[in-house]
Amino acid sequence: MAQGRGWEGAVLRLMRAKDFTLTVTEAQDVTPRFRRVRLTDGGLLAATGVHPTMWVRLWFDNAGKPHQRAYTLVDPDPAGGAFSLEFALHEGAASDWARAARPGDTIEATVQGSAFEQPAPAPGHVLAIGDPASLPAINSLLDALGQTPATVWFEGAADGLPFRTDPGRHELRHVPRAELVERVRAELPALLAATEHPYVWIACDTRTTRTLASYARKELGVPRERLHALGYWRAG
Repeated sequence: MAQGRGWEGAVLRLMRAKDFTLTVTEAQDVTPRFRRVRLTDGGLLAATGVHPTMWVRLWFDNAGKPHQRAYTLVDPDPAGGAFSLEFALHEGAASDWARAARPGDTIEATVQGSAFEQPAPAPGHVLAIGDPASLPAINSLLDALGQTPATVWFEGAADGLPFRTDPGRHELRHVPRAELVERVRAELPALLAATEHPYVWIACDTRTTRTLASYARKELGVPRERLHALGYWRAG
């Protein structure tokens, strides 16, 4: 199944990654630029189990070359063997596949590298920074941490996106992309200082993620065990 995936596929095979075939059962446009696809899991959830912010690698054809991207599971149903994936649509092979996805379509998926470690001690406040690509993971994180209050800096406007934030305990700050780093640098220190056991979670494009993670660690002194940072995509 992993043949023809180039060096990435070879490395994953050496790491004993598990491969599955997913089948589309439903697809819907949440907004003109955000699409949700429901799939049967091909035995994935029974074989791997489920954890918060769990993600899988999907394999797409990009002009005859293998192209893989990671997506967070949405509403996983182990008993029914199904989950949804949500796509922030732009140019590229993954978005092209999502736009065209119809019931009966299949796609190959690999599980390797996804993990979640519950912060200990439990967070007194979650400080999350993300964008449409990481919205499914933000939702999963907030669900997993239950009643924990959170402040979320989100790149862009709401525009009908499926946020699962609770206004009673989550503050959602919409920030234009050009202002995101500046806003977080200006606002994060006071929230850290006011919180016992804060937990900082960053998932934007790779450059923004690196910039903010370095700022949190080196300038604000956030311990590594209280900081999660993962670049979800590369800006052009």
